[in-house]
Order: sequence, then C-alpha cells, then structure tokens
Amino acid sequence: MDKMIYLAMSGAKETMLRQASNNHNLANLNTTGFKADLDSLSAAPVYGPGHPGRVYVQDESVGADLAGGEIITTGRALDVAVNGDGFIAVQDRDGSEGYTRAGELRVNAFGLLENGAGYPVMGNGGPIAVPPFESIEIGADGTISIKPAGADAGTLAVVDRIKLVNPDPADISKGETGLFHLADGAEAENDASVQLVSGALEGSNVNAVEAMVKMIELARQYEMQIKTMSTAEENDQAASKLLQLS
Repeated sequence: MDKMIYLAMSGAKETMLRQASNNHNLANLNTTGFKADLDSLSAAPVYGPGHPGRVYVQDESVGADLAGGEIITTGRALDVAVNGDGFIAVQDRDGSEGYTRAGELRVNAFGLLENGAGYPVMGNGGPIAVPPFESIEIGADGTISIKPAGADAGTLAVVDRIKLVNPDPADISKGETGLFHLADGAEAENDASVQLVSGALEGSNVNAVEAMVKMIELARQYEMQIKTMSTAEENDQAASKLLQLS
C-alpha cells in the first residue's frame, strides 16, 4: 500500500515541477530572444538497505531549445537580431560574460549600451560606451557608427564593435537569469561569421500551441496521480475494516 502512495505522491510532485517549467515558457511567449527550457521525466531507483525495489519518477532539466525564433522587423536603429547561429555578448550582474539573443538595445543615462534587460553589451574592450549622437547605425558585423552631436551631416564615427560569439551548444548552459554561459566559466572568442539584422528583433521560440497542449496533458497526469492516492486511501480503509471483522 505504501508503495502505491509514494509512487503517486512522487509522480504528482514531479508533474507539478514540469508544469511550472512549461508555464515559465508560456509566460515568456512574447519575450525577445527567449529560448524555451527543456525538461523530461525519468525513472529514478531508490537505493538503500536491500534491493532497490522502488522506482520513482524525477523531473530533470535537459537544457534549452536553441532553435531560432521569428525575426520581426521594427525599423528601430538600435534593434538587432542575430541572423542564424550565434549570440550577443553582455556583462552579467556578477561581472562575468554572458550570452543572449535579446537585441533590443538602448543607451542608458551613463552612455553605456545595454539590452532591454539592462545588461551592458560587450565590445572589443569591454562594455560599450557611446558618446552623444544625433543618429546611430549598427552594421551586420556588429560595428557601431554614429553621427556625433553637432557634427556635419556627412560625418560618421565608428564607436566600437559588438562582440558576437558562436560557441558549441554542448559547451553552454542557461542560467537562472536567462543568460547563457560557457560551462567552464570561460569567455567565448569573437566569431566573424555571426551576422546581425539591423532594425529587427528575434521573437521567442516557444510554440504556443505545443505548450498549451502540454499544459493540459500535465494537468491530467496530475489529476491521475491524485486519484491514485485517493484510491490507495480507500483501499487502506477497506483493509482496516476487514481486519476489524476478523
């Protein structure tokens, strides 16, 4: 009887965890450059004294879906989307280098170029600082050119070049902040083959229909586990009555 209860209980718990992951993906359906989290349910034997006769279910993260999202044209000069494979390098909160596909860039009050989440964008020598400008352009290779404030109409100055990288997918992992990092904590090298599309953004790669179907499927699995626990309780009560009669 206890095996039945614990199996159902562990199944309900892990189903809730997987549902939370799926709901997180759904919540980021419209988040620029978001990559869906992937997870799976696997069997986990319970080891201890004697033979491991019980096998419970366990929800495990298996990384992120790196498939590209839809490229959406915005026409905004500071919006960029990675064309194909690759990432934009940014500075994480702890000072380490992280990688993202979110290219809704802006210049903050201190003149630093950052993305919509507030992460400073990395250039050839660190975070990119942009002088006062009247207009700005970002080339396909990440080169940032500006028309300085007060300069002649034909004057363009190159400020820096956005660091674009393309590490091996097997070497990167997604952190809690949504940024990707190299597994060993190192920094990826510049990759000249990575190209940007100016005036556009990459949408989330979450499939809304698939996520909704999974949400319904997981809800039914959870209901089944709860029903199994209720059945175990009813069986226990019936067995107690039989013992009282004997």
